[in-house]
Amino acid sequence: MRTLINVGDKVLLTTQNFFLGPDGREYRAVHGTVKAVQSDVETLGIKTNARSTNWYVEIGNVVIAGCQIFYAVKCDSVSFAPAEYWQAHDGQVTTTDRPTMIFNADGEG
Repeated sequence: MRTLINVGDKVLLTTQNFFLGPDGREYRAVHGTVKAVQSDVETLGIKTNARSTNWYVEIGNVVIAGCQIFYAVKCDSVSFAPAEYWQAHDGQVTTTDRPTMIFNADGEG
């Protein structure tokens, strides 16, 4: 059975590259409510050339270029808690917490 993602669904989108959120931090994924999937003309007001993406996803308060989307997962919620980061150096393993890499597009701001 195939599950389609529709406007109004909550999704987690992972992206090919880091992007800057409105808070100035770098993120690698975005979670929120899909508001629209639109063409370049509808999103930017211009027709792009063959080297540019020609579709975009409006999710919460951000817009992601279609060519940047790696994975799309339908899910009502995700954890925005800091993640544990492991690093090995000179035979020692250290762990630290790093901020989430998931932008909350349905959040305030």
